[in-house]
Amino acid sequence: MPRSWRHLNFFQYQAVLHARVPRVACTAGEKTSQVEVPWARAGSGFTQTLEAFIVALCEQMPVLVVSQLLGVSDDRVWRVLDHAVKQARAREDYSTVRRISADERSARRGQRYVTMFCDADERRLLFATPGKNAATFKAFAEDLVAHGGDAKAITDVSLDLGAAYQAGAREHCPNAVVSFDPFHVIALANEALDQVRRAEVKQEIELKGCRWGTLKDAANWTDKQVSQMHWLQRSGLKTARAWRLKERLREVFAQGTDRAAAEALLPGWISWASRCRLAPFKRLGVTVKKHLDGILEHFRSRLNNGFAEAINGRVQAAKARAKAYGSDAHLITISYLVCAKLKHLPKNPLAPSGSTELRLRVNHTIRERAFNTSPRKNMPALAI
Repeated sequence: MPRSWRHLNFFQYQAVLHARVPRVACTAGEKTSQVEVPWARAGSGFTQTLEAFIVALCEQMPVLVVSQLLGVSDDRVWRVLDHAVKQARAREDYSTVRRISADERSARRGQRYVTMFCDADERRLLFATPGKNAATFKAFAEDLVAHGGDAKAITDVSLDLGAAYQAGAREHCPNAVVSFDPFHVIALANEALDQVRRAEVKQEIELKGCRWGTLKDAANWTDKQVSQMHWLQRSGLKTARAWRLKERLREVFAQGTDRAAAEALLPGWISWASRCRLAPFKRLGVTVKKHLDGILEHFRSRLNNGFAEAINGRVQAAKARAKAYGSDAHLITISYLVCAKLKHLPKNPLAPSGSTELRLRVNHTIRERAFNTSPRKNMPALAI
């Protein structure tokens, strides 16, 4: 039976392999099937070489652009990626995973999220699944076992302050110590500050335009924001007091060199927040006090979700270039491709191989030695 497979382009022309594939009949099962060909996987319209090239392109480019360059539908490209990523992940070994972080990533509008579990030591994506509830930890624990790991062997988990993740970690990672990511604690302080500013700007028109200055680090202020923030600090407004509370909390995390130092600093901030007469910060003080043990654990483990946020940034950038992905499954596939550090993806056929480089070095050495040992009398000068 004749079949065709798309291959790497020959210069600017499409290359297609045509072959007659024999069919064989199984007398035991009374089933007829085609013989598998060595240059393509079963059911694919691409050669293995082209599939490897597609995977290499999608690591750097949006899927839509890759499909346009090859002149095929993006569905066909996604099928190649899904197969390659699934096969590569099946061979991954997670037996040494001990410290993880979990964080959600917005998949699309409408409160739809994907939870991403990362290896804090190897700084790679381990597992991604739709949702942001306690059930995501159950799915992670099952996937970890499938890759040779054990959720009971995990010693530390870094989370935000959400109750659902804490419940999931306690149930499925029973031996892990939970620490809360300082990024999320400061984010809550920024949110409380913005609530104070929004309530006060209705009476103080001068506060308009000050939002980004209050949220940014002082080192990143523009000239205009420097003037605004100097005015704000001398104003005596509630927003100025809220900004000082937020900045003091940042200083606590910066000055806390270990758990003991942080344990001496945080109660003072909680006391200030409880007496500040700013409702959003009074509520934040109660939240920090409630989660104090987990916040202090950060200063022991030094775990944070910074690299997880970097992974989220890479995924977000890919989403922006591709104008979003068609489904949560596609988002998860591309996240594995760019963030999981998969070791068993198909090799880019255009990348120089070690054997090729070695052969070039050997040939160069042979030529050099031949030149050095050959007679040089009456040798013409080289024009450069």
